[in-house]
Amino acid sequence: MKNIVLVGFMGTGKTTIAKVLARGLGKKYVNTDDLIESREKKNINDIFKDDGETYFRKVEKEVIKEASRQADQVIDAGGGVVLDPENMENLRMTGTVICLWADPDTICERTKKYKHRPLLNVEDPKKRITELLDHRRPFYEKADFHVDTSTRDIGSIVEEIKRIVDRKGNS
Repeated sequence: MKNIVLVGFMGTGKTTIAKVLARGLGKKYVNTDDLIESREKKNINDIFKDDGETYFRKVEKEVIKEASRQADQVIDAGGGVVLDPENMENLRMTGTVICLWADPDTICERTKKYKHRPLLNVEDPKKRITELLDHRRPFYEKADFHVDTSTRDIGSIVEEIKRIVDRKGNS
């Protein structure tokens, strides 16, 4: 059984959708950020602060490679996973990559109460979100499928993803 991989910017609903999807399909739920925190024995914010983004991306690449070797999972991949072509190649080897998307206003609203988002701990988070989305858009566009979560409820998003994987024959 192939993996279903959810990629996309923070605040697009990856974690919530992935958990509901995994439960509904009887697949294992895997969160790559949780795997990184477990391996490093510190949270993402502290990794960024203490070791820098370059180190974080190196560990992330190792975790993606390991997670991709398993099957029958719903993988909730960190927002920047798409920036490395090798990550995407590894994820595609055993899975269908679906990008969740949302507009900057929605993302800003969904992430404003969280302080564990190192890339948004800035004076103008909405401006930073827009900049990051613009930079990452070409990478997100390389996903196999795209689902906009801006104005939709969890149930309809999960059902759309189920239809996508059913058509692909990998559920």
